[in-house]
Amino acid sequence: MTFIQKLSAAWAANDSMLCVGLDPDIGRFPPHLKDKPDAIFAFCKAIVDATADTACAVKPQIAYFAALRAEDQLEALCDYIRAAYPALPIVLDAKRGDIGATAEQYAREAFERYKADAVTLSPYMGFDSVAPYLEWKDRGAVILCRTSNAGGSDLQFLDVNGTPLYQHVARLVADKWNTNGQCALVVGATFPNELAQVRAIVGDMPLLVPGIGAQGGDIDATVAAGRIAGGRGLMISSSRAILYAQSAPGDGGDFAAAPRRIALQTRDEINAAASR
Repeated sequence: MTFIQKLSAAWAANDSMLCVGLDPDIGRFPPHLKDKPDAIFAFCKAIVDATADTACAVKPQIAYFAALRAEDQLEALCDYIRAAYPALPIVLDAKRGDIGATAEQYAREAFERYKADAVTLSPYMGFDSVAPYLEWKDRGAVILCRTSNAGGSDLQFLDVNGTPLYQHVARLVADKWNTNGQCALVVGATFPNELAQVRAIVGDMPLLVPGIGAQGGDIDATVAAGRIAGGRGLMISSSRAILYAQSAPGDGGDFAAAPRRIALQTRDEINAAASR
């Protein structure tokens, strides 16, 4: 099964366009986890167990693991997800962007070491920096287009023959790079007008949409701008708002209860917006 097929199945099976981001920050962990040698794995495993049935994908951010020399815990987490939730796509958020033999090694890291279903990539070194990932025809290449951060405008609105650069990237990926039908694009929820422009360019291509939750993106505007005719087409990512949701008195000390509650609420808000 390809990444796109797996994603489509997850949209339907879990009735969800929510992508749960895994950005583990030990400073925000429950006290009983902080001194555990496998604290990152234990925290993320609990979040995945609590939210897997609410999501169309999970998105571990590799920097949060690598900075603490915890790549082995990321490997263990990916192994666990594949074993416990084999239908749930894993999108490795790495934003890699290098050329030739180096890109080949990064592709092996994502698809052999972590066995991710897809990886996020930067397009700004051109096609030869993306091509090695496309050799893995069953995996996804999720390419930065119009990112959710304000500084993205420094480059993404540069004029390319009368077209903003982010639109040029969208058209390049849709028309020339997506020969195996395995590409997706990253477009931020913080820019719904640009999201609509990208959707008009790329048709039904999946879009990974960060920026709701802690970054303040509007769910209704995001869904209206980015959904496809069948009502899906999006992986709407929320990380910190879910991971570090405040526990309630009835949670009984289960730190993952609040993340589950917020994930369900977010999924339902997305579905409500899609039904309007």
